[in-house]
This record gives sequence, C-alpha cells and structure tokens, in this order.
Amino acid sequence: MKGVLQRRQPDLTVVLENVFDPHNVSAVLRSCDAVGIQDVYVLNTRVPHYKKWGFKSSSSASKWLTVHHFDSVAGCFDSIRSRYDRIVCAHLDDQATDLYEMDFTGSLALVFGNEIDGVSNDCLSRSDGSLVIPQVGIIRSLNISVACAVTLYEAFRQKRSAGHYDRADMDLPGKQELLAGWTAYRKKE
Repeated sequence: MKGVLQRRQPDLTVVLENVFDPHNVSAVLRSCDAVGIQDVYVLNTRVPHYKKWGFKSSSSASKWLTVHHFDSVAGCFDSIRSRYDRIVCAHLDDQATDLYEMDFTGSLALVFGNEIDGVSNDCLSRSDGSLVIPQVGIIRSLNISVACAVTLYEAFRQKRSAGHYDRADMDLPGKQELLAGWTAYRKKE
C-alpha cells in the first residue's frame, strides 16, 4: 500500500459531470486508481446520488479513492480551483486542443460530461479550455469511460516520462491519513 500511495498524483484529478450510468462512473474510478489519481470529483446537478457504483466494473476502486460529491457547478469548480492550476473539459469544438498536443505535466483537472449531452455550457464557461481525442471514424465520440481512460493514459505516459511517479510530493500527514484508512479497510476484508 505504501508503494501505491507513493505514486499517487496530487496534481491530477478527474471531474465527472452528470454521468448517468453508475457502471461508467465505476469504470472511470478504476482507471483513476490505475494511473495514480487519488481525488475524483463527482458533480451531479441532474442525476441522483448513487448509493453504490457498479461493483464488478470498478473492482471496488472507490474504497481506495477520495471521491468528492457536489450538487452545484459553482461549488465544485471553486473547490477544484483551490487545488489545481488548470481545468480542461473533454469537448469536441473547433478550439479544442488535440489530446496528444496537450501538456499533462502541470496541475490539472480533467472534466468529462455525461453520456448524452457531454460537458455542460456552465462547466465549459468556467474552464480554461477543452481537449479532443483525435478520431478518424464516422462516430465522433467515445463512451465516457473509454474517453477518460484514453486521456488518463496519455497523462500517465507524459507524467511518467517527466519522473512524476518517482517523486514523493504528497504531504506526510495526508499520506499517513490515507494509509491509515486503507489499512483499516484492508483489515475489514
């Protein structure tokens, strides 16, 4: 557990806006854990709060992550702005930066919208820009969990090349608190 904790990336997070399918949320949580994201933001202004996400699709990743719940865009973005330098939405538009031209080595929050409408105009207007995953097919979108995984693994590639997974920059009290929680949870199993 200490090795996993050592590689957590405190300067990268994911925000899920009104994702309808709990299995998609679970799959995103699993991807976040896989690339070392600790904090995930779930913004629900239109979707009821889930009591439990799809257990099988997440392998219960939520127990190892810190999931922040918000029911207002303003509150969510205020919280994110206090911790991250940039907020970028996954959104298909003419000004969007190609995923492979984006710099993921800085402090960054990535916003992914729901399965039907994508990211809301409210979130877009509060963000610092957008990114697009290049595609050459007829269908110009990916499932939310797939889009998130593709994006996170490009971030992982860049951050690993920059040595981010070799540094120990989470504060000691934060690490100790997480480790204590993980250890207690592990003992319950």
